[in-house]
Amino acid sequence: MSQPVYKVVVVGMGKRGMHHATTFHANPRFEVVGICDIDTARLQSAAAQLGNPVTSTDAAELLAKTKPDLFCLTTMPNIRYSMIKLAVEAGVKLVAYEKPMALSLREARQIMELVRQAGVKTVVSHQHRYGAHYQKVKEIIASGAIGRVHTVYGHATGWMLHMMTHLIDYMRWYNDNAEAEWVMAQASGRGKLTDNHPSPDYIAGVIHFANGVRGIVECGAGAPDVPEVDYWWRKARIGAQGTEGFAEVLTGGGWRAVTKNGSMQGPGTMDYNLDMPPYIEDMARWLDDDSAVHPCNGEDAYKGFEIMMAMVRSVVERGQVALPLPDGPPEIEELAKVLPDKPVLLSMPENRKEYPA
Repeated sequence: MSQPVYKVVVVGMGKRGMHHATTFHANPRFEVVGICDIDTARLQSAAAQLGNPVTSTDAAELLAKTKPDLFCLTTMPNIRYSMIKLAVEAGVKLVAYEKPMALSLREARQIMELVRQAGVKTVVSHQHRYGAHYQKVKEIIASGAIGRVHTVYGHATGWMLHMMTHLIDYMRWYNDNAEAEWVMAQASGRGKLTDNHPSPDYIAGVIHFANGVRGIVECGAGAPDVPEVDYWWRKARIGAQGTEGFAEVLTGGGWRAVTKNGSMQGPGTMDYNLDMPPYIEDMARWLDDDSAVHPCNGEDAYKGFEIMMAMVRSVVERGQVALPLPDGPPEIEELAKVLPDKPVLLSMPENRKEYPA
């Protein structure tokens, strides 16, 4: 019996949009029926690489013309809700979109309420978990080789709205997706508040999980370096410490562990050519079968986003913040009101200014 082929529209034909679109195009379970971008030259260049699908600078018009099953959104985060609303109204079955899922908890909740009511599946791009080195660390932790896990941790030199939901998603994964009960955090530096992913220059804090495990997370110019890795976007370390050892992954530098069986290490790096195909394939599986929930599903992404926004609220309120969070004003706007002008002690190197290739 032949498997269904799902029609896809991709909006935003920059680097990440092309990563998604070319992977959909290469998978026989999908047909890229339309692409959208406000840059017509970029749009035409992309179309030539994707079998010449329908093109448009208007997402609503494109959705009406093509009636896709899957809507993939890879634009800047300031238009998440409006784009997802268009897709839901057009009757799509699944929306796949980039992190962060929103710019405030209020908007993230609006997105989740919208898709839940419509019965639309969502997937958020935390695709690094498909890396073999990430999965090896999960295997070691799950095997019990490091004993009882008491701490999970993650840090990256990139700024918060680029990197922190990645870190928290993988920390939660290494901690069996335990619920967070409270957080405390501190932040400094106003330089990145004007970025298209507005963030403090540095933020750090602790997360207390319901199973007793403590999470430690740092993001930005004050975070520890990962000298084993050459490029800032890959300078992330995520892992777990247990009663009998530790296991950790470096996004651009493999994995390593010390367990009750001795020390070990292995290769691995962030590689879209390896990570994107299974990430995309799992979307087809979930569309085929409601029980085959995507590992990067929106419900889990929302929990990680809520933890991040709770940390921002902790900075604003100067204390411990319980989860789940009550509704409140936009967190980044409130943060901008309280962050002092004092610069972060470790300055942002010039090579951290551009999004990775």
